[in-house]
Amino acid sequence: MNKTLKILLNIGLFTSLFFGLWHFIIPYQFKWYDFLPNAPRAIIVSIDWINFFFSLLLTGNSFLLLINQKEIISGQRGIYSFYVLLVIVWFSRVVITIWHPWNKDYLFIDFAQIAIFTIVFLMLFFPMIYYSKRH
Repeated sequence: MNKTLKILLNIGLFTSLFFGLWHFIIPYQFKWYDFLPNAPRAIIVSIDWINFFFSLLLTGNSFLLLINQKEIISGQRGIYSFYVLLVIVWFSRVVITIWHPWNKDYLFIDFAQIAIFTIVFLMLFFPMIYYSKRH
């Protein structure tokens, strides 16, 4: 059981790190700015900043947790708090995707996002519950 949870933790953290890194290029990959042809500069810059800092925090937190996972497993309260925060972020992504989907015209994308975000959340959630018993 413990080995399975450690594998889930690693896969979940690597997946979270991947999503954080990917978010740096998403605006260019999906040409976000083509959808905002007449938007004021302040809107464009706000979108850039929000995406940049979200990407940085998701990437940074996931990376720090990967290199400090022994502390998570051993029950070190400080690093465990950051782990719980990451689990809350993924849970929030599931909830917001269900509650306020980004594109109702493409139901497949919404369902795919819900499925992927739920899988990542669960890969991080089950180890969190198990390791919480050490606190």
